[in-house]
Amino acid sequence: MSKRPPVPALSEAPLAPGLYLVATPIGNLRDITLRALDVLNACDLVLAEDTRVTAKLLTAYGLSKRMERFDEHAAAREDPRGPTTKTLALLAEGGRVALVSDAGTPMVSDPGYGLARAAIAAGHSVFPIPGPSAALAALTLAGLPTDRFLFAGFPPPRSAARRTFLAELANLRATLIFFEGGSRLAASLADMAEVFGPRPAAVARELTKLHETCVRGTLDVLARDPALDDPKGEIVIIVGPGEAEVATAADAQSALAEALTRLPPGEAASEVARSLGLPRRDLYRMALAMREGR
Repeated sequence: MSKRPPVPALSEAPLAPGLYLVATPIGNLRDITLRALDVLNACDLVLAEDTRVTAKLLTAYGLSKRMERFDEHAAAREDPRGPTTKTLALLAEGGRVALVSDAGTPMVSDPGYGLARAAIAAGHSVFPIPGPSAALAALTLAGLPTDRFLFAGFPPPRSAARRTFLAELANLRATLIFFEGGSRLAASLADMAEVFGPRPAAVARELTKLHETCVRGTLDVLARDPALDDPKGEIVIIVGPGEAEVATAADAQSALAEALTRLPPGEAASEVARSLGLPRRDLYRMALAMREGR
């Protein structure tokens, strides 16, 4: 019989009124933060994507709270009986409301954006309670560049729309992060290989859980991997950035000509050097020559 994790000492500091966006474990229940437990213990209401899932988390730490369901269907209701309207009324009375998703950080491909926006518009305090995130966990695990990245969410389910969606991201010089379901993983990887080419990538699933895996390789190889044909569990795809194209002399001249209409030669050379990745010294000489009409 598994033992319940020990309940840490909870803070006795009063909880300020407002909406709390509480990140919850993406798998391992031990990944909850102490501050998240303080908020869940002291709040007046927990809005949960699935109350059954959240009940397991609360029970594991000996907490019992009033909960209401707040999934994408409930979030869309704006009538007087809807959860957004009732939550705003509670906040107006000085209430303290915690919003959680089934796993990870609220509003990252989960409902809640409309509620947070409405709370801000109404002048209520909104507090982020940071913690687990499948997107960031997979990014750090993938072994791909982390200095610049874009979370792109779930690709469209149909191939034609998916390829159009991917094509809009193809020229970004950033690591791309996608969520995907197991039944569409192979098709998505095939479309990514077609649109992005053989970029380095990684597929992470069941993060922080017993069967956590991360398969790394180029997109074309991953698309043919039989182990990635309809796997189970939550899945994150990480795609490395494409290689930057080498700027030509014509590119430099064109960029400098435009920059010199706004800036002196030294600043124009610095701007173009940053944007094209070319030596500033050479660009400065070119800028001076262009300014003198040579």
